[in-house]
Amino acid sequence: MTKKKGMFSWFGKKSVAETKPEVSKAEKEALLKSLKDEALKNEDENVEIILFDDVDERADEEKLKADKLAAEKLQAEKLQAEKLQVEQLQAEQLEAEKLQAEKLQAEQLQAEKLQAEKLQAEKLQAEKLQAEKLQAEKLQAEQLQAEQLQAEQLQAEQLQAEQLQAEQLQVEKLEAETTESAGEEYYEEIMFEENIPAVVDEPVKKEKSLGFFARFKQSLTKTRLSIGSGLFSLFKGKKIDDELFEELEEQLIVADIGVDTTLKIIDNLTEQADRKQLKDADALYGLLKDELSNILEEVEKPLVVDKTKSPYVILMVGVNGVGKTTTIGKLAKQYQQQGKSVMLAAGDTFRAAAVEQLQVWGERNDIPVIAQQTGADSASVLFDAMDAAKARGADILIADTAGRLQNKDHLMDELSKVVRIMRKKDETAPHEIMLTIDAGTGQNAISQVNLFNQAVGLTGITLTKLDGTAKGGIIFSIADKFKLPIRYIGTGEGIDDLREFNAKEFIDALFSKEEDSEDEN
Repeated sequence: MTKKKGMFSWFGKKSVAETKPEVSKAEKEALLKSLKDEALKNEDENVEIILFDDVDERADEEKLKADKLAAEKLQAEKLQAEKLQVEQLQAEQLEAEKLQAEKLQAEQLQAEKLQAEKLQAEKLQAEKLQAEKLQAEKLQAEQLQAEQLQAEQLQAEQLQAEQLQAEQLQVEKLEAETTESAGEEYYEEIMFEENIPAVVDEPVKKEKSLGFFARFKQSLTKTRLSIGSGLFSLFKGKKIDDELFEELEEQLIVADIGVDTTLKIIDNLTEQADRKQLKDADALYGLLKDELSNILEEVEKPLVVDKTKSPYVILMVGVNGVGKTTTIGKLAKQYQQQGKSVMLAAGDTFRAAAVEQLQVWGERNDIPVIAQQTGADSASVLFDAMDAAKARGADILIADTAGRLQNKDHLMDELSKVVRIMRKKDETAPHEIMLTIDAGTGQNAISQVNLFNQAVGLTGITLTKLDGTAKGGIIFSIADKFKLPIRYIGTGEGIDDLREFNAKEFIDALFSKEEDSEDEN
């Protein structure tokens, strides 16, 4: 670089020149102009030098700034790395703690599960032992009951067989002793009696009706003493109070009216006594009669044979020993007397005596009986009987079934199968499913109605042997609980003793007093 020249160094030179002779004005102006141009040139060089210096300084500053940024970046990266390391350590610690907590939780859940399974196993074991105990007790009770029923059934069959044999011997004896003319005379006499016009003199009709009612009342004596007139002494001369209601409640339960029905009756009587402000117990006696009458009136629905259903099929069901087969015979005879053609089906194929008994009934009354060998399928017998009844134009087919304990599921299932098979032949059959109940079984009858109704859907009930029991109050319990029509009641051995149920007649017989009976006699 050329060494800078100061302005005064130039002037120094000029001062030396001034020692020379003076120059012209033009030369002076040229010189000044030259000096001025030189000064301007030097000034440009100084500006360039200054600019170069600024560039160097700026470069240095940028380098420092870049170094500073690099240092700061390194520092930031270092801090970031340390931060990441800390976060990673913290995350690993949290993960370890989480895993530990999950492990502890899993161990606790496993322990609780094992404990619960242990308790459940112990509970199931206890329930199993209890169930086995109950089952054993139930089986023992069923066995005892079955043995008792079997013994009663065998005794009843023996008595029935002896009775049938005695009747047969009597018939054979009469046939041997009676001449043909006497037989014709007897036949004409019977035909005459059967064809007596319905319109008779009122006194004669009343006398016959009263005698019939007297016999009916007599057959209900045992039940009447526990319900109805037998309760009159409980009310007579007493005031209406809690003690009277307690005595009445106890008496009704003893008479097998049942706890639920009894409580309903007591509640209604209490409400009416309060509402009417009754004081005299005799008036309460009348209200009791009305309450019992109302219960029975709901189920007074006589069986009406639909003539459009031919044959009209009646399926008889029930447990052993309730008088089912006897009821079938009586019912068949009554329909025959009404001019209807009847056929019987011996569906009780388990007992040879049942088939024979039904066949005897058929022979005595000239009613055809469809039967197969003992042990045959009951559903098959009834299926064939429906075909036969249809082919012969029978109005009514009454089908017997095997007696069965209501607590034997497989036997109830077989009965359901019988109904299904019959409906394959006629989807509306059987048109009546009638349960026969022995009134003497008391509250056990409730269980029978319930289970038979569940199995086949009952449409009617016949209550037998009312003449031999004081437990006739069960009729009220059945009527109140199930609302099923009570078709017939049995009050004796005769054909006429199978009576179409009439609620008013039944209540009047229960509540009639002894002096009424004496007047009738």
